[in-house]
Amino acid sequence: MIIVVLLGVLPAGSVRFFLFHPLSISPGSMDVMVSQVRRSVASIVQQYSHISGVYLCGHSAGGQLAAMVLSTDWSQYKVTPNIKGAVLVSGIYDLLPIISTYVNDPLKMTEEDAVRSSPVLLVPMLKRWSAGCEVVVVVAEHDSPEFRRQSREYFQALECAGLKVSFEDVSNTDHFNVIEQLSDEDYHLTQVLLKMIRRTSVSHT
Repeated sequence: MIIVVLLGVLPAGSVRFFLFHPLSISPGSMDVMVSQVRRSVASIVQQYSHISGVYLCGHSAGGQLAAMVLSTDWSQYKVTPNIKGAVLVSGIYDLLPIISTYVNDPLKMTEEDAVRSSPVLLVPMLKRWSAGCEVVVVVAEHDSPEFRRQSREYFQALECAGLKVSFEDVSNTDHFNVIEQLSDEDYHLTQVLLKMIRRTSVSHT
């Protein structure tokens, strides 16, 4: 469960990025974790105010948290990040089904908590605050049926809202190795991310 925050394209054509593990940020509630990720992104943008844009890549629970960042009301913060793109990999976009499972044991989410942190229910917020962001929803060929269902439904919700979104079903991958190969420049998903950065960097200049 990771989030990669990429800060624009540097003059040499490379990117600067931050990698962090969402569940290591705080042992607290889902609200606390969402808040901390949002504040982390805002803090990074404030620290690197010269950057041309921000790109997010989140996997599993990191996909849910990255989607929550896209749905942030930035008027509550001192900065509005220019989030140009997001790659959401095998994410969880509807938390209601996990309330009664063991996954919720450490989180202790109520139904109200789950609704508040379910990206699929916050598409209007994403459209308001991140309408210019290009989103790629990714699922592994051998992800579980629930991950595949949620990924497809979130993609369809964004598409119906008129947002810039595409869907990638990565063949010969499971829930784990779909993200483990991201350090390989020739890996399909790595190329999807790099091409997005190059494309959106050109289109916003």
